[in-house]
Amino acid sequence: MSEKPRTPVSGRHRKPKAPAVAARRALVIAAVTPVAGALLTGPSAFAADKAGVSPVARPQKRQGLDAAERKLAHRLDTGILNKSLGSTVGGVVLDAKSDKVVWGHDATTALMPASNAKLATATAALTVLGPDHRFTTRVVYGDGTLTLVGGGDRVLTSDDLAALAKTAVAGLKNAGVTSVKVKVDDSLFPPPTLATGWKEDYYTDSVAPVRALVVDGHTGTDTSLDAGEVFARQLAAQGVAVTGDVARGQATRHDVPVAKHSSPKLSETVKKMLKTSDNNIAETLLRMTALGAGKAPTFTDGTAVVRDVLSHHYGVPLDNVELYDGSGLSRADRIPAATVARLLDLATDPRNKRTLGAIEKGLPIAGEAGSTLGPEWGRFDTPASECAIGKVKAKTGTLTGAIALSGVTKARDGRVKVFSFIENGSTANSNDIKDALDGLAATVNGCRT
Repeated sequence: MSEKPRTPVSGRHRKPKAPAVAARRALVIAAVTPVAGALLTGPSAFAADKAGVSPVARPQKRQGLDAAERKLAHRLDTGILNKSLGSTVGGVVLDAKSDKVVWGHDATTALMPASNAKLATATAALTVLGPDHRFTTRVVYGDGTLTLVGGGDRVLTSDDLAALAKTAVAGLKNAGVTSVKVKVDDSLFPPPTLATGWKEDYYTDSVAPVRALVVDGHTGTDTSLDAGEVFARQLAAQGVAVTGDVARGQATRHDVPVAKHSSPKLSETVKKMLKTSDNNIAETLLRMTALGAGKAPTFTDGTAVVRDVLSHHYGVPLDNVELYDGSGLSRADRIPAATVARLLDLATDPRNKRTLGAIEKGLPIAGEAGSTLGPEWGRFDTPASECAIGKVKAKTGTLTGAIALSGVTKARDGRVKVFSFIENGSTANSNDIKDALDGLAATVNGCRT
């Protein structure tokens, strides 16, 4: 199931404000440079200790905490026992500057992450393609046919198609052409398939069959033909008749380019994906990342590239990680809370700001309307959590049997904390589970005394 807002509820809602970001770890290498066309094999951004155990995975040592940290850990020890969370829950809190584990609870247990998996997809996409990358939609002409060629732009709009049609029509009229056939070419991606762990009824309620051409975020079974039909209507509205039905067909090297549209920067698309937890954008980015790394645009190659980027380029341990898609819809996906926290630690590190900064900017803010932590979702609206409105940034995750919340906040001690909480298998009402996780995030922030 995809994340859906509950019935709007009453509660405090202030204009969100981003938490401050403290100086970060001295051991991190300089910001990575985006590389496209090959799998990334750069040096690890985080060196493991001599035993090969990451700082996140190392068992916590309460004796290494200061008074404020011990108080926070004690409160989390109590909060994690909330009956709504059930018995299968992993969590971790890191100090962002020192990377010290302030608190942990089954942090290395592999759990179904739901949409927290989008953090891995975003990290790989931004690293392989680069934050300034744009996707191109083209129109070509040949043998009386205009072909709309999809380029993996999941945020293409009707206005964008109208601009393409206007340019194409101008060229056609100059050439004396008054009627055309219209085809769509979405051959950039292979035919859609279900990922391992997807239910058949995910189409089209939670995700659309993944194609290289779509307009206005439509989620029908054939978004390519749908986009072609929108394009055909726009051509007709501008005085060029369209004969026959819109059909699928590949452009040829003999076709003449007549128009093209470039998408917003990838950084903007990533922010949109995270703010709204858009499964369709995530699955498209997985395929485009695979292509950027010289691999096939499939679930298998896409997730392999994600793993390669995380492990070889950033040194993230993946021993307990299983990925089968880009959105986290797969019920076979497994990521420990410790690994999710590591991804956020990377994304919020100033040394990675150039490449990964869009991830932190894209995290929903508690109380932010239009995001998955907005009031329309009933988040951060209880006495235990409403004090954290505007003070917590976090990625949500919701599937039947799996709810997650992972993010960053400036704690009561004035230091930035990275946290991840993942629950699996609770039989409580999902809204009660979310309220409990919001309460844990508010505890990390320390807004309630």
